[in-house]
Amino acid sequence: MAFKDDTPRLEIVDLGLIDPDPLHVRKAISDEGLKGLTNAVRQLGLIQPIIVRPAGGQRYQVIVGERRRLAALQAGETAVPVIVRTCSDEEALEIRVFENIGLGVRSALEPREMANAVQAIAARFASAEEAAQYFGRAPTWLAQATAAAKLSEKVSALLDSGKISSTGAAVQLEKLARKNEAKAESLIEQIAQLPDGEKISKKVVDDVLSGESGRPRKDEERAVPAQLMPETAAPQATADDVPPWEETPSQPSPAPLAPAAPRGKVNPGKVKLVAELLGLSEEDEETLLARLIDDFLAARNA
Repeated sequence: MAFKDDTPRLEIVDLGLIDPDPLHVRKAISDEGLKGLTNAVRQLGLIQPIIVRPAGGQRYQVIVGERRRLAALQAGETAVPVIVRTCSDEEALEIRVFENIGLGVRSALEPREMANAVQAIAARFASAEEAAQYFGRAPTWLAQATAAAKLSEKVSALLDSGKISSTGAAVQLEKLARKNEAKAESLIEQIAQLPDGEKISKKVVDDVLSGESGRPRKDEERAVPAQLMPETAAPQATADDVPPWEETPSQPSPAPLAPAAPRGKVNPGKVKLVAELLGLSEEDEETLLARLIDDFLAARNA
């Protein structure tokens, strides 16, 4: 019987009776990559059943859910919920491909939605350390995971309007406000005045924030003209600092840098914005370019 036509059965099965499929397309699953899932199983049990097929006798073979099987083993589970389906080897491969094309059984929450949910759970605990321990992560992770739940009304409005490129850029803008409220307010006003369709990148906010910290950013893969271009890649961070819903299954290779546009083609609004951030005249393009080059060289040599 084909998988589509088979009637699924929900059962609780001894974990020792479930075998991996030697033909599974996923060959390498690291313990490090299972840390978050293992903690989730340890706290709540298996949230989503493993999809299995009969394998002879009382044994079963995984169709979908090998990571869940391994996490359950690491979490010390002895019995887990499974959905038993019948399918051929050919169908099993197709199921895995289509399941991953569709991003599995769930679609990730929008970062602010997830941040609000994590914040609500963390509020139950007496301290941030206890809350982070419940999630199986470091306190630095918890701070990052809930940062988007604490955006001001002005920054939230700019993010909703599309004038801020990402939730990460909005969070950085809030960090700038804590360091220099006047500069942050000035930047917020400038962003609000951007034409429809234009947005500020996280890199521009990072540059202003790094200026407040008194140190240049190390970004050796970025060309100078990117100062005026939308963000194309975010800096890498450690697993303990990055919320899991902001990670992607695989990082694509960076796109090659496009040739610098002729100076006359640069958006005047962006030239004005960067000039004001650097305290220079937008009309003195030679001095503006020289300052950008100096800052870039300083960042490379830092």
